[in-house]
Amino acid sequence: MEKKLFEFKTKTLVATGLGAALFTLLFMYVKIPTGIPETEIQTAYGIGAFFAALFGPIAGGLIALIGHFLSDSIQYGSAWMSWVIASGLTCFITGFVYPKLKVEEGEFGKSDIIRFNVYQIIANAVAWILVAPVLDIVIYAESPSLVFTQGVVAAISNAVSAGVIGSILLVLYSKTRSKKGSLSKEA
Repeated sequence: MEKKLFEFKTKTLVATGLGAALFTLLFMYVKIPTGIPETEIQTAYGIGAFFAALFGPIAGGLIALIGHFLSDSIQYGSAWMSWVIASGLTCFITGFVYPKLKVEEGEFGKSDIIRFNVYQIIANAVAWILVAPVLDIVIYAESPSLVFTQGVVAAISNAVSAGVIGSILLVLYSKTRSKKGSLSKEA
């Protein structure tokens, strides 16, 4: 069965809600400081990338957008929208790998790991090195040198998080799925 890139089924909706809740909690409580102000290694991007690879760009984008928005709003009283948008964009772009993977069919080998990571690295670079800093300058009149430094650190740390956590979760999840043709009918 061919996967449609922008298909949104009931299970996708459920996964989006669950993913957004997990993203919010991880974003708030499971992060590692980088030494750059307001920039941490966020484990949430591993979950966002995992869900994006399994359910596509809409689910991935909504999970990160909602999760980051809720986390900022709960912790700080309002959301830093330039980074919320960049979060959503990161997992949205990563979701474009969805039709190329067969994780649900129990397949996620070395070439799939490479493909997944190429997509998520490109997504992180676009979102954090380009979109987030430009929006910080346009919306909040932030210092270009600070926001581009933050953007580069965020791109690297989020790509590492998505690459390590996302890849591990996808490998483990694929092992729980039955491979096509693995069940045979006994005579």
